[in-house]
Amino acid sequence: MTTESVLEAQAQARPERFADLFAHRRWIRRSQPFQHVYARDVFVPEFYQRLTDDLALIQRERPELFGQVASNYSAAGARLADLRDTSLAVFSSREWHDLVAGIAGVTATGDVEGSVHHHTPGAPYGWPHNDLNPAWFPGEPPGPDEVRLPGGGVDTKSGARASGVVARESIRAVAVLFYFGNPGWQPGDGGETALYDHIAEGEKLPELTLVPPLDNSLILFEVTPRTWHTFAGGNTKDRNSVVMWVHRTKDETIERWGGDRIVYW
Repeated sequence: MTTESVLEAQAQARPERFADLFAHRRWIRRSQPFQHVYARDVFVPEFYQRLTDDLALIQRERPELFGQVASNYSAAGARLADLRDTSLAVFSSREWHDLVAGIAGVTATGDVEGSVHHHTPGAPYGWPHNDLNPAWFPGEPPGPDEVRLPGGGVDTKSGARASGVVARESIRAVAVLFYFGNPGWQPGDGGETALYDHIAEGEKLPELTLVPPLDNSLILFEVTPRTWHTFAGGNTKDRNSVVMWVHRTKDETIERWGGDRIVYW
């Protein structure tokens, strides 16, 4: 495994107030089982406490925001697009978009998709997937200081919308999983994220790397046809995370990997 610090290069590009949210710049790039970035103690304690306080408030006072993420997935999710009046808006900000795109080396569109995921205890193991999926966003492409979130009468997964509504298809380019609201996690508590070095049809699942859901930590990676991962299940306690993506154009995705590698819903 090779490692290197990756956050320092982005330090000068961020507004000072945004930069002050981070506890340090020692985000580590790992090469196995695929290229990804891992960081502990991401945010300063004061801001991390705001995130966990807002999570608890949302879960207590706005439970209607949480819906099933997918028919075959055990998490309930609250969309970042519905949480922009909380500290969780940091994950749908242009500064965060540009930071994660820069770390991954991706030219991103300004489109941001994501939600807060909550797994109740005993959630089942997920299925390996690579996140190379499309998403549809309303309106024209955002400007250089803007982001575009799902909604606006456009179905995110299918692009379905009323006549006359403008929508664009883009493809997930960088995935971020930020773990929070999981105090006291210990080995054996389950709920890790499993990373695979490959998935081949007809073969047994390969050896995997388990990323623990430690509070105030994250994993970040460019989405490619081989970024296979899943929720490892078996959590003995509630498990919370932010799962979000920035996107690239469909044309760039096709140029790099071919249109047949895009996984449609």
